[in-house]
Amino acid sequence: MADWPTVASLATATGTLVLAAATFQSVRSANRAARAAERSLLAGLRPLLVATKLDDQMQKIMWADRHFERLPGGRALVEDADGVVYMAASVRNAGSGIAVLDAWHARAGVRPGESDHAPLEEFRRLTRDIFIPSGDDGYWQAAVRNGDDPWGEDLRRGMLDGDGFTVEILYGDHQGGQRTVVRFAFTPIPDGGFLCTPSRYWSLDLPDPR
Repeated sequence: MADWPTVASLATATGTLVLAAATFQSVRSANRAARAAERSLLAGLRPLLVATKLDDQMQKIMWADRHFERLPGGRALVEDADGVVYMAASVRNAGSGIAVLDAWHARAGVRPGESDHAPLEEFRRLTRDIFIPSGDDGYWQAAVRNGDDPWGEDLRRGMLDGDGFTVEILYGDHQGGQRTVVRFAFTPIPDGGFLCTPSRYWSLDLPDPR
């Protein structure tokens, strides 16, 4: 004779297990869909800072002290004027979201691509955020004004050595996410200026693609 209470209990347990498995699969599927949607949203907001082309438009740059310069496409500048070291680079946002330039680090000499970026605590904030729309040209600019600043001494020494410069720029999207460090090499060219070339990218908020 069948033990109906036991059978009922087993049937209930089996039904609960099947329901739990179905719920687990549903949650996993929903999580995958949510992650895919998040990746799609982030991709739509993601900026990508690159150098402009040599035939791109001239950039007109003004610093806070009303120092003015014109910068051709694909170029960078480092100059010492009245004790202030001015730096700039012509850049383009090749990504799909607005790029917000936030901080920077500079040193004399061109560093190899396999070396890591400078520690984030050593980066200096820009005087103002620089926004570059998607698919548009823009520029990065900075200055070292304190005569006793070791960065200024290093950059002036680099001008004399003629070995070029390494500039790293911290930027992100307009919501403050997807922070990225890009390294640019400022390579001296015969006319006295510098060629601006990106050499390495580090994603701070997303998995490293390499």
